[in-house]
Amino acid sequence: MKINRRDFLAALTAAAGAAAFGSPVSARRTGPFAVADPFRLVPLGRTGIQVSLIGAGTGMAGAMRESNMTRLGMERYTAVLRHAFDRGIRFYDCADLYGTHPFVAEAFKSVPREQITLCSKIWFSPGGLPEPERPDADIVVDRFRKELKTDYIDLVLIHCMTDADWTEQQKRQMDILSDLKAKGIIRAHGVSIHSLEALKACVDCEWVDSVHARINAFGAAMDDRNPDRVAPVLEAIHKAGKGVVGMKLIGGGHFRDKPGRIDSSIKYALGLGTVDTLIVGFESEREIDDFAERVQKGMEEGAAN
Repeated sequence: MKINRRDFLAALTAAAGAAAFGSPVSARRTGPFAVADPFRLVPLGRTGIQVSLIGAGTGMAGAMRESNMTRLGMERYTAVLRHAFDRGIRFYDCADLYGTHPFVAEAFKSVPREQITLCSKIWFSPGGLPEPERPDADIVVDRFRKELKTDYIDLVLIHCMTDADWTEQQKRQMDILSDLKAKGIIRAHGVSIHSLEALKACVDCEWVDSVHARINAFGAAMDDRNPDRVAPVLEAIHKAGKGVVGMKLIGGGHFRDKPGRIDSSIKYALGLGTVDTLIVGFESEREIDDFAERVQKGMEEGAAN
C-alpha cells in the first residue's frame, strides 16, 4: 500500500490538530490526561454500553466460519483471549463468518457475564458462509446466543454493508433487531461498514446505535484511500450520539511489520476525537502487549501536545 507525501502529512497534521483539542478518551478523565490507560472503560456512544478502549477482534482473515484464530486451535486461541482479559480488554468482536463463538465461550466460561462486552455480526450477503440460506435475524441471534453460551448479546450488527441504500434493503432485519432490543435479547444494534457511501447513510439513520468503521492514517483497507474524507463522516456519526468502533487500525494486517505506521494510525484515530474504541485481531499475547504499549504511548504524547 503506497501513500504520497501530501496525503501522509495531511493525515498526521489532522491527527495532531484533533489531539490538541482533546479526544473523547482525554475528556473522560478526572483531570487533564490523568492516566494514560489503554484499557480504560469508555462509553460506546449513547448506547449505555461500556467498552474497553482497546477491543479484541476475533476473525482475522475470516470467512466460511474459519479465521486465523480458529486455525490456531482451541487451546492456543483461548489462551490468547484469556491473556487479553487479564490485561484489561473487555470488548470482544465476533461474527458468524469468523467461527470463533465457541472459542469466546470457552475462554470466558468462568468470567461473570457482566464483565465482558460481546459483539457479533450477521452475514446476509451471498457467499461467505457454508450454507446458502440466510435466516432472519431473530433465528440467527438465537443461534449466536447458544454458541456464545449467553442469555444476551450486547451489540449485534448487520455485517459488511456497502450500498448507499442499505437502510432500505435491510429494513426487515432492522425491524427484527429492534424487536430483539426491546425484549432485552440484545442491548444495541448497528452495522459494520465497507464503503464510504454506506458510512454516510449511518449519519441520519436513527436505527443505528453503533458503527464499525475502517480507519487508519494511510487509507489501507479503508472505505476511501484518503482518511480525511472518512474522518468528517465519523465526526457526524459521533455527534449524532452513535458509537464508533474503529477497525483496520493495522490496515487489515498490512502494517503488522511496520511499527511506524501502527503508531501513526493509533495517533490519528485517537486524535480524531470521534472513535470510542480500537479493535484489533490479535493472534498472540505479544501482539496484545505491543499494541497496548503503543496506545499508551500515543495517549501520553497526545497529552503533551
